[in-house]
Amino acid sequence: MPGSVKLRSFKKFGQENNGYDFTDEGKNGDYMTMASSKDTKDSKAKKDQPAIRVGFFQLFRFASCREILMMITGSFCAILHGSAQPLMLLVFGMLTDTFIEYDIELQMLLDPAKECVNNTIQFRNLTQEENLEQNMTRICGILDIEFEMTNFAYYYVGIGAAVFILGYFQISLWVTAAARQIQIIRMMYFRKVMRMEIGWFDCTSVGELNTRMSDDINKINDAIADQVSIFIQRFTTFVCGFLMGFVKGWKLTLVIIAVSPLIGVGAALMALFVAKLTGQELQAYAKAGAVADEVLSAIRTVAAFGGERKEVERYDKNLISAQRWGIRKGLIMGFFTGYMWFIIFLCYALAFWYGSSLVVDTQEYSPGTLLQVFFGVLIAALNLGQASPCLEAFASGRGAATIIFETIEREPEIDCMSEAGYKLDKVKGDIEFHNVTFHYPSRPEVKILDKLSLPVKSGETTAFVGPSGAGKSTAVQLIQRFYDPREGMVTLDGHDIRGLNIQWLRSLMGIVEQEPVLFATTIAENIRYGRPGVSSDDIIKAAKEANAYNFIMDLPQRFDTLVGEGGGQMSGGQKQRIAIARALVRNPRILLLDMATSALDNESEAVVQEALDKVRMGRTTISIAHRLSTIKNADVIVGFEHGRAVERGKHDELLERKGVYFTLVTLQSQGDKALNEKARQMAEGENAGKTDEDSQGLLRAGSYRESLRASIRRRTKSQLSNIIPESSVPIAGELGPRSYSQSQAFGAEDKSAIPEEEEEVVEPAPVSRILKYNAPEWPYMLFGSIGAAINGGVNPVYSLLFSQILATFTMPDATEQRNAINGICLFFVLVGLTSFFTQMLQGYAFSKSGELLTRRLRRLGFQAMLGQEIGWFDDHKNSPGALTTRLATDASQVQGATGSQIGMIVNSLTNIGVAIIISFYFSWKLTMVIMCFLPFLALSGGFQAKMLTGFAKQDKESMESAGQISGEALNNIRTIAGLGKERNFVEKYEAQLDAPYHAALSKANVYGACYGFAQCIVFLANSASYRFGGYLVRQEGLHFSMVFRVISAIVTSGTALGRASSYTPDYAKAKISAARFFQLLDRVPKINIYSPQGQTWSDFRGDLEFIDCKFTYPTRPDIQVLNGLTVSVKPGQTLAFVGSSGCGKSTSIQLLERFYDPDHGRVLVDGHDSTKVNVAFLRSKIGIVSQEPILFDCSIAENIRYGDNQRDISMNDIISASKKAQLHDFVMALPEKYDTNVGSQGSQLSRGQKQRIAIARAIIRDPKILLLDEATSALDTESEKTVQEALDKAREGRTCIVIAHRLSTIQNSDIIAVMSRGYLMEKGNHEQLMGKKGAYYKLVTTGAPIS
Repeated sequence: MPGSVKLRSFKKFGQENNGYDFTDEGKNGDYMTMASSKDTKDSKAKKDQPAIRVGFFQLFRFASCREILMMITGSFCAILHGSAQPLMLLVFGMLTDTFIEYDIELQMLLDPAKECVNNTIQFRNLTQEENLEQNMTRICGILDIEFEMTNFAYYYVGIGAAVFILGYFQISLWVTAAARQIQIIRMMYFRKVMRMEIGWFDCTSVGELNTRMSDDINKINDAIADQVSIFIQRFTTFVCGFLMGFVKGWKLTLVIIAVSPLIGVGAALMALFVAKLTGQELQAYAKAGAVADEVLSAIRTVAAFGGERKEVERYDKNLISAQRWGIRKGLIMGFFTGYMWFIIFLCYALAFWYGSSLVVDTQEYSPGTLLQVFFGVLIAALNLGQASPCLEAFASGRGAATIIFETIEREPEIDCMSEAGYKLDKVKGDIEFHNVTFHYPSRPEVKILDKLSLPVKSGETTAFVGPSGAGKSTAVQLIQRFYDPREGMVTLDGHDIRGLNIQWLRSLMGIVEQEPVLFATTIAENIRYGRPGVSSDDIIKAAKEANAYNFIMDLPQRFDTLVGEGGGQMSGGQKQRIAIARALVRNPRILLLDMATSALDNESEAVVQEALDKVRMGRTTISIAHRLSTIKNADVIVGFEHGRAVERGKHDELLERKGVYFTLVTLQSQGDKALNEKARQMAEGENAGKTDEDSQGLLRAGSYRESLRASIRRRTKSQLSNIIPESSVPIAGELGPRSYSQSQAFGAEDKSAIPEEEEEVVEPAPVSRILKYNAPEWPYMLFGSIGAAINGGVNPVYSLLFSQILATFTMPDATEQRNAINGICLFFVLVGLTSFFTQMLQGYAFSKSGELLTRRLRRLGFQAMLGQEIGWFDDHKNSPGALTTRLATDASQVQGATGSQIGMIVNSLTNIGVAIIISFYFSWKLTMVIMCFLPFLALSGGFQAKMLTGFAKQDKESMESAGQISGEALNNIRTIAGLGKERNFVEKYEAQLDAPYHAALSKANVYGACYGFAQCIVFLANSASYRFGGYLVRQEGLHFSMVFRVISAIVTSGTALGRASSYTPDYAKAKISAARFFQLLDRVPKINIYSPQGQTWSDFRGDLEFIDCKFTYPTRPDIQVLNGLTVSVKPGQTLAFVGSSGCGKSTSIQLLERFYDPDHGRVLVDGHDSTKVNVAFLRSKIGIVSQEPILFDCSIAENIRYGDNQRDISMNDIISASKKAQLHDFVMALPEKYDTNVGSQGSQLSRGQKQRIAIARAIIRDPKILLLDEATSALDTESEKTVQEALDKAREGRTCIVIAHRLSTIQNSDIIAVMSRGYLMEKGNHEQLMGKKGAYYKLVTTGAPIS
């Protein structure tokens, strides 16, 4: 009867609000599925699941003989343990028979005409012969009920003790064996990963590897540890239970089995419907989620056009259908849960009716046999159901093992730990590239090196220069043999480096990178990484050579100073010099300097440069640099372009050739001049101390080259050319990379920071507040609670009926007995019917209140999100993806504290309450005895629920220190490979694995003991209570059926207690989700758009003025974007901003829109301070057209309407606006005209068309101020003309601010402002600026792109 198991699961269904649960304690399933989606935060788990290529027994491939022996013994114990429950039923059957015999004897002796003579019952007034004729042979007086019960109590205690011991061994042996295997898997995996070639790391993200090291290996652990033994135990119980049913009474067993398909069908249908409805609900929510995602991604557009309220309505519309599906799901689940209970009670009725006819009419069975058969089948079904979550664990373990074992089996292409290869006796140091062609394995379609041929002479310093992406760093990595070239070869002293021993080859080289990686240990240790077993004198000598000795000696702990995680405690110059010392201590033949000084400020640069010049002597040196000062004195300069060495020679020769090098040099010297000018002004203005901080900030900002390097790996060439226009030359040190490094470097840092999403700690929200949001639904909750209360009372009523049936077996009168049995069976059917309706009521009412709450919270949350200031969205914690998931999951998790959750709690409480009342009413003494066991029973129930979620969470903590080592190693794999330190890290990691291993061993014992105790407590409780029951029956004349009634009532309530305690995790999760939600609702935005406060005025002219504005973005406070900008525009004028990217042009526009407020200084609009103006009013006066206009996924007309959300816009207005934007003709040519859908983000249209829709959208507002942010830069010449015309039309009579990179678009502006680094260099109109011959003049004449 596999149903009874299902039903317990359905009590819990839906509480996670996604039908993930499998069975009563099927929390395991939800741990598996949910955890993978939450913890690993990437779809990896989904991708891997189908591809299970590892058989179950292959999971144990690392087990030694000792472990195999342990697992076999453990399995043997589990099999014995599994047969204990059916064994107990044998005892239980005999015990019942004894009680019934005793009661029949009592009943007979109640008749005054009978008495007990010579141990047989006889009529008093008849002789012995007559009595024999009457068939009066019933034995009496022999049965000592107390003695019998004592015996049974001993049986129970014996079985209980055996169960305790077996349970302990079964669990602890398996857990111990698994711990050892997992330790081996972890070692093998890490060892293999550290041997992989660098190309493999390019294709595999470090985050993913860390996840595999922790989560995936834990999944394997779950699949090969205690779950296996529990599965074996439950499966044995299942087999034994059915066997017992068939052996003891095959007829009844067959009858019960015949009915079970009904339950199976119910369960299957329910699963089907729930899956379908959940799918529908998710689909409906996906629409709303898509709206949310679209709106949050385009938050700046929404804010600029004041569309917040409109979007909240659009979101809410989509929530309604999701809510409808959710309610239907609740109703259907209620219906099927009710159906299951109904069938189960019908089953009870049938089994007892048919069984009692076998007992009473044909006398085939004793009453005890009836119980043995019935409970045997019941227990078998239950255990089959409880075994299923284990299968889930096995499957996910096999899925996780697939990738891990594949990695363990993979042979690295370049094996850094191999002993193979030659070691040359003498190394001269000549390196040569012969026709090398190369592309990165992660991006095979992009050629990085293209037939590169280039000699590097020994003892000379060769400088590589050229634009980013030309292949300079790649050439250096090929020399280190991080990669092998696709064609051609790299030789050292004429030997192909592929034939040399890798560790030896790398030991010849010292490398200093732009952003040196230091390890989290002391300075001395970091230097020692350069060469193992190096003496302190050598360390000091290297430090002196690297100009590091003095600053190290100034530190309080000198060489024992810890450098912090990633060297965070040191300044850039200090890290750089430690790295140089580390390279020198190797005493390398070949020194590779990869932009070693580019990230430093001038002062440290001079020091580091001096150190480098000292150490270059007599070594083959390759230097990649962007600053001229560092290149000038190289022996040979090689110019790279597009993966080839295009020129080679000395500084002066190359200048004459006017090639790559010449362009770099000229651009750079111009940039330097402008900067020196600015620096002089700064120095006069304030103390020089400031610049020092700036440089520090810059160092922390992370390096532009690393970010580039990462980006070069990942981006295709075409995208690269967008960030770095082909002609712009990054050597242009200060004009290019520095300013770029500031804006871009952050990108790199953020990217690396995102995976370690640190959850901020929130105080769980008070339930009262959650309920307050649910208050309007109180009638639903009231009726739902009534339904739940009735459902809770059903279990104890079952124990009443069950004991009543036993009582009927002792009735002397046959017809009376038959009627009583029929009555009870009818009553079973009635209870089933009631249960059916109340389950439906509970399901519907709570899903209704829960779904309404979810919708209300989602709406409020979305509204609150749209009301935040733009700066809030810059924080990566609030990226559109994160926010949409927060709307999706947090809101539905809050249901865990209200809704169906309340139903569960009411259900459990009434269950316990009714049970206790019944028991006290029928026998308070016996109840008191059993109550002593209640806390233990509840504990064991709770423990079992906890056990099924696995103990993996505790393992996580003990794995942390090992995780830190693996994390550090994988993140800095290039540095480690360059230093040849892979072995060190493997050893360190393996040493750290001991702690978790020993933790697992001690846990095995505790866990085994707990499991054994939880399993045996039921046996002990039974033994005590039946023994005491026997005493009461004998001494106090208690009817024996009361003993059964009280015991079964309390035991069921004990399990209900345990179940109630297993709901707490959800409840806690709900409170935390709610707290996160309320945090969002309670946050007061710095710039509030919903508030009516602030100034408004009727004659808005559009007179703008920036006064000494300083600004940094809130997410990167150490980069000053605006640095005292002062500029003004009169109404009707056009102001054009020009300058390199990152100089603050777009920022100034964002200040005007009040996306941000300046940190210092003011923005005046018509003389009013912008921070005091009403936000919605100010934005309604501004129209904006940006470089990549964002359109919404609706019709063209709708998109244009979006321009003004304050009023209803007629079609005529739309047409006149689109005529002005030169859009009308193109729209009329489309088949659906203005109703054409533009696709998501306008993907159905060309850029020029999108631009013109955006212009129409801006015009329809009839704004006083028009902001054009590179409105034409993304267009081809043809569309640019059309759009430019449209813009010139739109500009008439409006104040206009233009940002553009093409001079043609700027020339006819009234004021041109040239910006650099957040301040104004010069302003005037085109003629004035050309006359000044300043920065603008240079830009125009050299024709270089301004960015």
